[in-house]
Parts: sequence; C-alpha cells; structure tokens
Amino acid sequence: MTDTLFYDGQCPLCAKEMARLEQIKGAGLVLQDIHALDSDALPASKEQLLKVLHLEREGQMITGIDANIAAWEHTRFGALWRILRWPLVKPIARAAYNGWASRRYKRLYS
Repeated sequence: MTDTLFYDGQCPLCAKEMARLEQIKGAGLVLQDIHALDSDALPASKEQLLKVLHLEREGQMITGIDANIAAWEHTRFGALWRILRWPLVKPIARAAYNGWASRRYKRLYS
C-alpha cells in the first residue's frame, strides 16, 4: 500500500515539515507538492488541497489532522502521533489544526 500526501510546498512551515518527513519516512509514502502538479492531475481542487493536508489511501481521501497523523505513521514516530486520535485529545488536536490551517491559508492566499 502506498499513500500519497498532498502538501503546499509554498508554505515555509509545511515545506520544512515535509523535508523532515522525507528524511525519515518509509517507502510506502509519497510526498507530493501541489504546486508541482498540473491542475488536471490533482485529486481535488487546488483550493481544497491548499486549505488542509490531503492523504490519498486506496482511492480514499483522508484530510486535515488525520492526514498528518497517517503520514507520520510511515515513520518510527507513528505511535507518538496516534495519541492525537485518543478520544479526549482528538477534538482539541482537530480544532488546533483547523485553526492553524485556516490562518495559514488566509495569510498565504487571501
């Protein structure tokens, strides 16, 4: 199984995280800069892809914090990231990610 993570390569923080992820990920994860693809090759609209992370797994899209967690599960640190899925932690992690992603998108693209 190969997962593809679509990320915003023009976002400095995103690019830094992807560079780190590239160094430590396994072969089952492909990192794809949205800006390196033609719009007809994108699995969703460019705007949707820029707003939050998208991870394609077996034809299904995983988005937001769940996409980030799924990507990091391809590293030796995956178990640590799964904490963000715990019932008491998940709503806080999701709200924090969504708030950050919204501010990041507005700052870069509005």
